[in-house]
Amino acid sequence: MAYESDAEPIKLGYLFDFKLPEGYPPEMRADLTRPFEMVFAAGLADGLIDRPVEIVFREVEGLPKGSAKAVIDAYGSLADEGCLAVFGPSITDNTVPVREEIERRFRVPAISCTGSEDWLGEWTFALPQGSMTDEPVFWAHLLAQGGHTQVGALVEQSLVGESYIGNFRRACRDAGIAIVAEEQIPQTAADISGQVRRLRDAKADAIVHCGFGFGALGANPVLEALGWDPPRFMGTAFQNAWINPRLWQALVGWTGLDQYDEGNLVGQRFLDSYQAECGRRPEYCVPVCNRDFATVLLHAFAGARPLTPRGVKEALERVKMLPAAAGSPGTRLSFGKWQRRGWVGAGYLVARQLDPDGVTTHRVGRFGEEQA
Repeated sequence: MAYESDAEPIKLGYLFDFKLPEGYPPEMRADLTRPFEMVFAAGLADGLIDRPVEIVFREVEGLPKGSAKAVIDAYGSLADEGCLAVFGPSITDNTVPVREEIERRFRVPAISCTGSEDWLGEWTFALPQGSMTDEPVFWAHLLAQGGHTQVGALVEQSLVGESYIGNFRRACRDAGIAIVAEEQIPQTAADISGQVRRLRDAKADAIVHCGFGFGALGANPVLEALGWDPPRFMGTAFQNAWINPRLWQALVGWTGLDQYDEGNLVGQRFLDSYQAECGRRPEYCVPVCNRDFATVLLHAFAGARPLTPRGVKEALERVKMLPAAAGSPGTRLSFGKWQRRGWVGAGYLVARQLDPDGVTTHRVGRFGEEQA
């Protein structure tokens, strides 16, 4: 190849701030990076970018099981390696301390799926898989539609849990729903039989879980032992269950907030391509969400002048109204100067319930959509 036509690849850091369990299916692990590879390859073939994108993957154990320091150190290593942007971290308890270090010393733009608005800043963008402010409003919407007027809350002892419950109190007040009991639970799996029993004794007619998800692991066995089967709701922790088959099985009967909507034709066309290339059709949130992350990063790399971290940051601000694969039909991807949350439209979240088979889910509602 001639000297004039050869160029180094663009480096994208992929910071995965929790470790997948041993034995995790390799085809599902591929769902993390394959959408990025497909979008970037298509962008190169179409001439949108003039060089390939290299994904530099880091997998570390951040909070809640590990430490924020491990995540900060991993981010620093990606910056030192020459990454022009980083996808991640994802977990709220890690993103806030990492953002401080990005602003203080790294100055490499990052885009995350965290729902925390405290992540957002000059260098930090989000396609949030929910948010601590939006999700409680959706819970109240679902509770009111179901005629539930007294709810009990299981609140994980974490930044995520405290953020959720504060906003849920306001949403319930506005919807005329009484929170009859709030029970603190650990952030990791533990015996929560006493907490669940106290929700029942308080005459709650529904349960809401506020947290990352591991704290809900023991709820269903306790409910079964009590002979109590109330409607139960959770946020986008429902989407986290794909990382852990045990957690997924523990959520049978729960309604959670998700971003896979089979009615979104942009997402379905992407899965058509995925199936053609990979021989499988993964109908859950990760492939369509990661397609959207890759799409905005592709346009930022294409529009960066110069091709530097600051150039990529400023180009992200120019991404406008691209069709999204995640969320309800009509969801768009759009950023701007100090507009750091990129899925546009209330329908970026949907409610899905895990069926008794422990495998399939079905959509039960769209955010803001009234039921007949």
